[in-house]
Amino acid sequence: MSDPSELVIAFVNTYDVEEGTDSIPSPAALTAWLAGRGLTGPQDTATDTDLATAVELRETLREALRHNHDRPGSGDHDPGPSRSFGALPLRVALTAGGPVLEPVATGVPGGLAGIVAAVMSAHSGGMWPRLKVCTESTCQWAFVDSSKNRSRSWCSMRVCGNRTKTRAYRARRQTEPGSRHL
Repeated sequence: MSDPSELVIAFVNTYDVEEGTDSIPSPAALTAWLAGRGLTGPQDTATDTDLATAVELRETLREALRHNHDRPGSGDHDPGPSRSFGALPLRVALTAGGPVLEPVATGVPGGLAGIVAAVMSAHSGGMWPRLKVCTESTCQWAFVDSSKNRSRSWCSMRVCGNRTKTRAYRARRQTEPGSRHL
């Protein structure tokens, strides 16, 4: 994936909150996921420790994307300390385009470090504030907010937006004087 935002979104979406399914439930699945995105080589294999690091990284990123709704346009939320970031082999490299993070190892740790490098690339490219997770609590699907004013809240207005608005409508109807309880 050439767009770092797409890699971050794809990684966060490896866990489907609504369905409760994880597309990287095992070290073998993590190995395949990273290899499928060119982040690891054919001989690389993940360990249980790598899987735990990946899950922690994914949920740290999901939490950070939740905060991109807090102050539209800011995207400056600090997700706080994460053992997963500290465990990954990264360095700052000076390039013609400016400083970038890059993995300093190969294998699964290097592949996970590549995801963190993509986060930093999305941030430095101005895309980070547009990366969000759906505000529908049962969904939490990551998406790119392409709205002009960066105000999109749901991954899909048709599904999650409709659910939220229907619940709010029903709640209002229940509290209106003289209304029947639905």
